[in-house]
Amino acid sequence: MPDRGGLAAFVASPSLGSRDGDRRARVVLALVVFSVLLAQVLLYPGVDRLVGALGATTDLDASMWFLASEFAAFVLFAGVWGVASDAVGRRMPFIVAGALGGALGYVALAVLPGMFAPSFETVLLLRALQGAATIGPFSLAMTALMELGGGHGRNMGAAGIAIGSGTALGAPLGGQLYGVGAFVPLWAAAGALLVAAALALFVGEPREATSPTTASDAGRDDARSRDSLRAVLVGLRRSPALLVPYAFGFVDRLTAGFFALVGTLYFRSAFEASPATTGLLLGAFFVPFALLQYPFGVLSDRIGRTTPIVAGSALYGVGVVLVGAAPSLSLVAAAMVAVGVLGALMAPATMALVTDLAGAEERGVAMAGFNVFGSVGFLVGIVGGGVAADAFGFGTAFLLAGGLELLLALGTLPFLLRLDVGRQALFAR
Repeated sequence: MPDRGGLAAFVASPSLGSRDGDRRARVVLALVVFSVLLAQVLLYPGVDRLVGALGATTDLDASMWFLASEFAAFVLFAGVWGVASDAVGRRMPFIVAGALGGALGYVALAVLPGMFAPSFETVLLLRALQGAATIGPFSLAMTALMELGGGHGRNMGAAGIAIGSGTALGAPLGGQLYGVGAFVPLWAAAGALLVAAALALFVGEPREATSPTTASDAGRDDARSRDSLRAVLVGLRRSPALLVPYAFGFVDRLTAGFFALVGTLYFRSAFEASPATTGLLLGAFFVPFALLQYPFGVLSDRIGRTTPIVAGSALYGVGVVLVGAAPSLSLVAAAMVAVGVLGALMAPATMALVTDLAGAEERGVAMAGFNVFGSVGFLVGIVGGGVAADAFGFGTAFLLAGGLELLLALGTLPFLLRLDVGRQALFAR
């Protein structure tokens, strides 16, 4: 049995459901999210070097498919984890299992090239399996945060600051690790997921976690349990307003995928930036994105979701365009900081809107749906961004990515204004 001192005592006393218990659980669950995102982003600053060491013969195409294969698995398996945990009524065992599986996937990618010369198709298959495992702890830790007391904006702000902090540290740290060796970021990523698994061992189930499925509600959950993607569609049919935050999750993550591939290669080619410098440029976005998520999440509890989502998204789209138009590294860095601030304004409000609109018994599937749409967006950002940059150049690719964000903000404003979210869901409880 784990020792009850240290971290275990911090989480276990007082119990979940009390203010202090929820606060402690919020910290540990946010650390789980942080660890997963840290592992993911460590690979980005020198992804072209990594795929070359794994046997690829091209930079843009191979990097595109290496990143895309993970997010394709996210799309296919996010709902699987949500359905399974909703059916059992527990989150933590699935978080531990997914984190351990993801760590094993990273280790396999690091060691297999030294054992034999796998084809790049085999590498992509391993990458997809690693992604299928990794989406579990990410999605379910956010679901568990949704189910804590204290206000949805506060809880999603904690998730957002964890996401931003993981990516803020992962980008510059990954750039430095590539200087040691091409496979070092893979080992560091595996270690981060082992930490996530250990953390989840010390968290009790949130008080609003769903109860196990029984015979009396088997008919209601039958469609949901047969197919994870169908479960997301069933949830949308029950709560069609969820399509609004899902659409923003799609476009926001599209720009993230765009920066992960196109932004990285743009910085490397246009300014001859090293992986370390590229990591710092990505960090210029992620540091303010991390630090401001929590206060902006609390702000959205007080003023509602519409203003942070619409204003933040519209200005964020303009900022993305400015990154691609900036003529020097210093101006690129300044634009990245501005984009990070605006991203922090809109992100927790968007995730909190999912919580506002979803029924308590289906929040696992609702957040899985948000992650499915987000993962599809990331995938489109990688593949579409890579294709656009290859066909039209980096400048046009940045214009398309930023313009799409701006158009979504303007186009959904009437729907956001009409959403009937109860006032008690917009304030800390």
